[in-house]
Amino acid sequence: MRPELPTGTVTFLLTDVEGSTALLHELGAGAYAETLGQHRAVIRGACAENGGVEVDTQGDAFFFAFRTASDALAAASDLTERLTASGPIRVRIGVHTGTPLVGEEGYVGLDVHRAARVMAAAHGGQVLVSETTRQLVDSSVALRDLGDHRLKDLTAPQRLYQLGEDRFPPPRSLHRTNLPIQPSPLIGRERELVEAGALLRSHRVVTLTGPGGSGKTRLALQLAAEAVDDLPDGVFWVPLQALRDPARVAHAIATSLGTDDELVQHLGAKRLLVLLDNFEQLIEAAPIVASIVSSTPNARFLITSREPLHVDSEQRYSVEPLPDDDAAVLFVERARGVRPGFRATPAVAEICRRIDGLPLAIELAAARVSLLDPEELLARLGRSLPLLTSRSRDAPERQKTLRATIGWSYDLLEPGEQQLFQGLAVFRGSFSLEAAEAICGANIDTLESLVVKSLVRRWDSGRLGLLDTIREYSLELLEESEQADEIRRGHAEFFLSVAKSANLNAGLPKREQEHIDIALLEQDNIRGAIAWALRNGSVQLGLELAVAMEQFWTLDDPREGMRWFERLLERPESATIDIDVRGHALRAYGSSAGLAGHWEMAESLFEQSLTCFEQLGDEHGRAVLLHRLGITAILRGDLERADELVRTSDQIHARTGDVWGRAQTVGTLGAIARDRDDERGAFELIEQSAEMSRQAGVAWWRAGMLAELAQLLLNDGRADEGEASARESLAIADELRDRSGRIFGVGLLARAAAERGDCEKAGRLWGAIEHEDAHAPLGGWRRHRDLCEERIRKAGGPAFDRGYALGRKMRLEEAVADALIGGG
Repeated sequence: MRPELPTGTVTFLLTDVEGSTALLHELGAGAYAETLGQHRAVIRGACAENGGVEVDTQGDAFFFAFRTASDALAAASDLTERLTASGPIRVRIGVHTGTPLVGEEGYVGLDVHRAARVMAAAHGGQVLVSETTRQLVDSSVALRDLGDHRLKDLTAPQRLYQLGEDRFPPPRSLHRTNLPIQPSPLIGRERELVEAGALLRSHRVVTLTGPGGSGKTRLALQLAAEAVDDLPDGVFWVPLQALRDPARVAHAIATSLGTDDELVQHLGAKRLLVLLDNFEQLIEAAPIVASIVSSTPNARFLITSREPLHVDSEQRYSVEPLPDDDAAVLFVERARGVRPGFRATPAVAEICRRIDGLPLAIELAAARVSLLDPEELLARLGRSLPLLTSRSRDAPERQKTLRATIGWSYDLLEPGEQQLFQGLAVFRGSFSLEAAEAICGANIDTLESLVVKSLVRRWDSGRLGLLDTIREYSLELLEESEQADEIRRGHAEFFLSVAKSANLNAGLPKREQEHIDIALLEQDNIRGAIAWALRNGSVQLGLELAVAMEQFWTLDDPREGMRWFERLLERPESATIDIDVRGHALRAYGSSAGLAGHWEMAESLFEQSLTCFEQLGDEHGRAVLLHRLGITAILRGDLERADELVRTSDQIHARTGDVWGRAQTVGTLGAIARDRDDERGAFELIEQSAEMSRQAGVAWWRAGMLAELAQLLLNDGRADEGEASARESLAIADELRDRSGRIFGVGLLARAAAERGDCEKAGRLWGAIEHEDAHAPLGGWRRHRDLCEERIRKAGGPAFDRGYALGRKMRLEEAVADALIGGG
């Protein structure tokens, strides 16, 4: 186990072997491995003797942390002396002091990067020391002033010192380049530096693409800095953001190279890199780049652009938003620039997610902590574009606000692309190509162009989408356009057909299998369509959408279903809706109300719905409502009334040949038998219902019946069969994301674990769901909880208590995964 890492002011010591590949070939694998082992022992010994804590080791490189600068320099002196005497390995060492953050994986922040850059500038056998470290040691330490040097992190020149008086070539710092100074080192992007760096070494034209604000320029500058040692004729940055005439690109390149000669002639056979930054508004100049490449043998081009150049030799690399951890580190570092001592809170991670992990957006947001705490900032991010602005006087105008950055990309679009970009704002979350074609009139070429230009993203699933920050800009344009109402109505009508295709309206005969996956995939778009229908007064359309999602609400969050139906039905326009729509809406509203625990309200809504279907003469609708009212009677304890209502419903379904309808009524008759203490009769009816629901393709009802069977089997002492039935029920509920079913299943499997003597697992599962509440049509977990707890508690003891303590910390999803694992 790693010792506790020092905090506060910490001095880092990083090492790396110089020329390790050549040494491997010289010594051979066996001798090199032995030598490397000796080298590791020397470094670990010297650092440990001086109070160093080993933070990380990768290959032949080490990372140590010290509580004082003098201890770190003493370790560096000891290990260089010992390594010189022990063998052929020459190690470069960097020492830097800072106040790093400590994360779950170790140190994070700019000081780690700075220490690595100091080390990378050293030669084998040399110890380089930063200015911050020098300031913390007294004059007894022999440090030689090497002057100011630009490190490869592209920050302003840094004062470097050498430990000892040995002579070495100048530090490996930046030279033969005009790369601009950056205010701080690059944070994160380790994977991108490796992947794009490999492309840059193997191809002559590499284009970094990505949306505005994704950090293309900063990544490109770092890639260029890393390549300096491999390009003897230099690395040259060509800023293009102010240029509008494609014909001037060659002149801009020549200016950055400092030549008045004809460009191809000047380049000749030189081995150099040209970084063309912000090429998107000059895309017509792509043939110029292709011509230079074809006319010179060695010149390389690294390009940043929101769309590729589409030239033959081009390799594209997409710059994605920052992952969560790196985004949070960037936020904290930038926040400390305006509020020293700033500490991350949980709100920081959510802020970074809300603004899509875009580096520009993160930097703009972090600047706001001079006035707002992270929690206050998060609360104001409902609309992020007005908040994400900069007062920096040296930032380009297009980067002073996130809106300007996105607007820059929008202004470069063709009129047809602009119109489609506006229309795509109607989608929430992701969308399919077919939806874009049907609703926005998209064609493949125009949509592909928006993808290529980094305004639309294609997810790994194959679906399309806009980053939230980009969608917010697009939505502003849509709301101002004349096409807004037409597109929004088209969106609502399209997703009504999608929702209906999921077959989740529980009041219709089941002719096809339910497809909860469709609802899960399109839930955000359907919510958006209902919200528009509410605002627009299109109540009937909104109710049809909400009814089509009936089983989704009951499985996912019945309270959300209640809210939608309540808001729609309280609108004055609801007085004029068709009676069949009203009947279905009242029934679906009752479904959500009941499963949210409001059974008296549900019973009233079912009675109102039944009246509608009786007026329509709709026998199927009537049968459905009689069954629902039978369920409410069971929950009230009126088993005689329940039996009468459910049998009447069953007779109607039998007459019409409705297998799905009968699956429900037969299972409910089983629940009535169960409540009359006829467990044998209950088992037969519920088992029959489970099979009928399988035939009808209604997975959620089958899951409930399997759970009821599991409880009956456990009651009968048939633990193995009960556990198998409970596990099958839970697997279905988990696939459907049925919260009530998952709680019920975990509870049953906790009981099963207790009854087969696995006390620790019983404790874990019980601890995870002890305080959960869940309703179901036939009682579900709420009805069976007390008996399960009684049996589970009998497993009490040290093992149970250990498991219980762990279970109290588990999320429901973790408990489900644990429960579904066979045995312990």
